[in-house]
Amino acid sequence: MFTLDSLGWTDFFEQQYPRAARADLIPARVAEEQKNFYRVFTEAGDLLAELAGKLRHSAGAREDLPAVGDWVLVRPRVGEARATIHQLLKRRSKFSRQAAGRGTSEQVIAANVDTAFLVSALNRDFNPRRIERYVALAWESGARPVVLLNKADLVDDPLPLLWEAEAAAPGVAVHLVSAATGAGLDALSRYLALGQTIVLLGSSGVGKSTLINRLAGCDLQRVSAISDSRDRGRHTTTSRQMIPLDAGGLLIDTPGLRELQLWDASAGLGRTFEDIAAFSASCRFRDCTHQSEPGCAVQHAVEDGALGPERLESYRKLERELAFQHRKQDAAARAAEQRRWRAIHKAQRAFYKRP
Repeated sequence: MFTLDSLGWTDFFEQQYPRAARADLIPARVAEEQKNFYRVFTEAGDLLAELAGKLRHSAGAREDLPAVGDWVLVRPRVGEARATIHQLLKRRSKFSRQAAGRGTSEQVIAANVDTAFLVSALNRDFNPRRIERYVALAWESGARPVVLLNKADLVDDPLPLLWEAEAAAPGVAVHLVSAATGAGLDALSRYLALGQTIVLLGSSGVGKSTLINRLAGCDLQRVSAISDSRDRGRHTTTSRQMIPLDAGGLLIDTPGLRELQLWDASAGLGRTFEDIAAFSASCRFRDCTHQSEPGCAVQHAVEDGALGPERLESYRKLERELAFQHRKQDAAARAAEQRRWRAIHKAQRAFYKRP
């Protein structure tokens, strides 16, 4: 049976709960999101929930609807093992990305997360530039990033890869682990305490399902074999879901992210590349772009070997991507405002045409 403490309830959420005014509603944590329903954990048990019509219609955008990890207030029907979601509480942290496709919308991957396990595999999937992207996303979310280098048993000497990952994620804990053998997993217990929420992020084939099975102590997730020719895996998780662990933590699994477009990670980008920020403080010009300006301390660091050129290029690439994303968001906001005013003017014209 769940308690609010075991589900991660804190004063932050308690202050949003009008106990006296809404005695018919109880707190619930969203554990799984499907197309037409949610599974929620409550002190009354595991319930199947649907959105109240008022909440559904008042949501202005996709991010205004519940996501896995969210706290909501529900009216339970315990005898039916069902509930209705009436209110979404403010999020303490959230992982967002640009929704896949050509549109401009935010997709919340997971909410109210304490720690993000950023999983990379020490096979051909290993990519320090991808690690930088995930770390920027994690810092922006408000959660603590932790890099897991899985499949360490497949590499004769994993230390050089460990050093590469540490260079890509300065100030972030990096662990060598093997979900297949269990090696290195004991070091993760400090992140899995009672009420702590952890999200697993990683591309397909990095071994997340095997890792979840190890941490849970049983086979919860189906595991697919890796293609010998491509050294890549297939999705074995089809929906985001929250898994209670015996150690007391709550683990949010996500389908392998084939496309991870940043949503708004300006602050996360700065924290991920603090080394570049430190060098840039000595640039001659405050608006230095670190391209060809005279007196550029960042370019000087690259020439001296204090900063890898591939890291600077990765920073530029993510910076360009964020700038493009912001332009798209601004354009979408302007278009939405124009549509709103057109609707207002149309309604006014219709009103004055009435006999």
